[in-house]
Amino acid sequence: MTENVVPLFKPVPEQPTEPTVPLTVVPEPAPTRPVRVWKRTGRAVARAARHERTKTAGRVAVRHTSYVLGGTRIVVRRAWDGRTGARYERLLRAAEAAGNYQAAGEWEERLHRFRSERHKRRMDLITAPERIVKGAAFGVGGSIGALILIGIALAIANGEIADVVTPLMAVIKLISLLVVIVQVVWGPAMVIGPWLALAGVWAVGRKRGAAPQWALPTGKGGDDAGAPITPSIVVTALRDLGVAPLARAIKEMGDAGAAMLGPIRIAGCGVEVDVTLPSGVSTLEVQNRRRKLAENLSRHEHEVFITIPTAARTVRLWIADSGALDEPIGPSPLVTDETMTANYKTGKAPWGQDLRGDAAMLSLFQRMLLITGLSNQGKTAALRALALWLALDKSVEFRIADLKGVGDWGMFDGLATVLIQGPTDDHVIDATEMVEGLVEEMERRIQAPPGTTFDPLIGIVDEAQVAFMCPAVDDNKRPYGGSKATSRYFMAARKIHNQGRAVDVLLWEGTQDPTDQNLPKLVREGAHTRISLALGTESQARMALGDKAVDGGAAPHLLRQGLDKGTVVVASDGIQIPAGQASITVRTHYIDTDTAAAIAERAKAMREGVTTLTAVEQPATVVDPLADIADILGDKPRMLTQEVLQRLAQKNPGEYREWTFADLRQVLEAADAAPRKSDGRMVVDSLRVANALAQRDTEDSDSADW
Repeated sequence: MTENVVPLFKPVPEQPTEPTVPLTVVPEPAPTRPVRVWKRTGRAVARAARHERTKTAGRVAVRHTSYVLGGTRIVVRRAWDGRTGARYERLLRAAEAAGNYQAAGEWEERLHRFRSERHKRRMDLITAPERIVKGAAFGVGGSIGALILIGIALAIANGEIADVVTPLMAVIKLISLLVVIVQVVWGPAMVIGPWLALAGVWAVGRKRGAAPQWALPTGKGGDDAGAPITPSIVVTALRDLGVAPLARAIKEMGDAGAAMLGPIRIAGCGVEVDVTLPSGVSTLEVQNRRRKLAENLSRHEHEVFITIPTAARTVRLWIADSGALDEPIGPSPLVTDETMTANYKTGKAPWGQDLRGDAAMLSLFQRMLLITGLSNQGKTAALRALALWLALDKSVEFRIADLKGVGDWGMFDGLATVLIQGPTDDHVIDATEMVEGLVEEMERRIQAPPGTTFDPLIGIVDEAQVAFMCPAVDDNKRPYGGSKATSRYFMAARKIHNQGRAVDVLLWEGTQDPTDQNLPKLVREGAHTRISLALGTESQARMALGDKAVDGGAAPHLLRQGLDKGTVVVASDGIQIPAGQASITVRTHYIDTDTAAAIAERAKAMREGVTTLTAVEQPATVVDPLADIADILGDKPRMLTQEVLQRLAQKNPGEYREWTFADLRQVLEAADAAPRKSDGRMVVDSLRVANALAQRDTEDSDSADW
């Protein structure tokens, strides 16, 4: 018999096996080393030290500690000065350092007197104990006697013999009560006294600011702009200027550093003070540190002006009230007074205000004028204001060339006899012929009989740099622009500068951004009144005003471009300049174009109808220097340059009277016929001149054929 065997477990069917994926073993991170305790502590301390609260607390601690230490030093020094001759010795050294030997002698005499009196007091102290004992004995005895007499009077009045000692016992009880009070108060006083003394020296140090600047609170350190100017502020500013001899001398002066200051005077919208510098310190060293001095005085650079008065080793500081120079000045009297007239000979133009706030009046009588500055600084407005005032004198004739040509001088149409407006070469040619017309009128007046009087003739060329830079040439190859003797505009301007003043023919020029190319040296130095607005560099300031004015403190290059519009520096004898100065700074009145037109209408109403030309007829004959030189040489092979100049002057005095050797050389060098030496003397070679003329004629012929 077959037995069926039943399996206890049901067989599981085989499952397909999946491919095994290799396991990636990720290494365990390396154990981090614990940060040591001292490092964590150091970092925490550093973070705490850099925290703003910590810094504030540190500044407070340093500040108040400095107050106490500085106050103690000040109190001890005051006490020492009061008991010794240290103060007199310090003042004596200060006077010697400043070179004031008269004051030094006075302080030496005071020191001697102080020492004599101190010696007398010390000798009196030797006999003082004996006098004190005697005085005390007499005082006690007298007091007891007086009390007993009072007691006897009481005893007689009351009929009681015991009242004789009553006043004496009352005094004894009072003394006992005072002793008790002292015993009670003494303990607290000993505890509070040192703290009161500490508070006292702290208050002294706080009042004197005896702490580092970085530790002072906001409003005490650098935020004192606009603070009143005091002697101590000026002395401190000079001490910290960075001039070692000056700082050393002031430290030796001690608290008497103000001895080198003159009185601080109110001057317009600021104050003025003269500073006598110690020996070894030059005025130039202070001038060159104007910006730092202004910062030390808590002012902007443009609010401090340094000039050189007549006194030796002295600088004059004018310090504006903070922000005062940014306030506009009032309107021009030409605007406010419609009845105003002008007088060319005796009057002065009301032009603006100086820094003191006083009216700045400029005389224009027989003075050539030059005004220059950067673009858009108010040059035309300042020049036009002078012309508008002078236009109110109906005897004055104007001939004007505006080489900008945007209508700034349009109101003179019907007022000026010539008005040229435009920037092109054609306008420059017209302007040149206008100036040459001034020369012709000048020569006519010069040749008039003695005693003949003439009305003033004012030629104005605005934007004159356009004329000097013009490349145009005339038919004889003479350039209109340039700065050589061949330049027609340059030579005409020079002639007027040389002789025009004597016959009231004047030339006023306005120019931008002066250089040797657009404002030649001989032209700028021919102006009697030189005016400058803001400029870029000191070299330009010297071109505009001259070396003397700049060396004397004139600094138009330190005016703020765009912010100091209309502010000018003037070097002229036609305006009142403080004694010892070579220039003055003026804030001019601004007259806008519409208002200027209204003033011009008033001037026109004073005159009979004036016909204004827009160009000047060109002279029929044009001078040809090279042809004139060839004509003078004739058939001579050579001629001395001096003789050539003499013969040119005889041939055409109006053109060649003012010529120099340099003018002759420029003309000949331009024609490639420069003078040469013969037997050690300069001569003009006729062959070279003839070849130059032939070459020029050939070039002209070729140009015509082409």
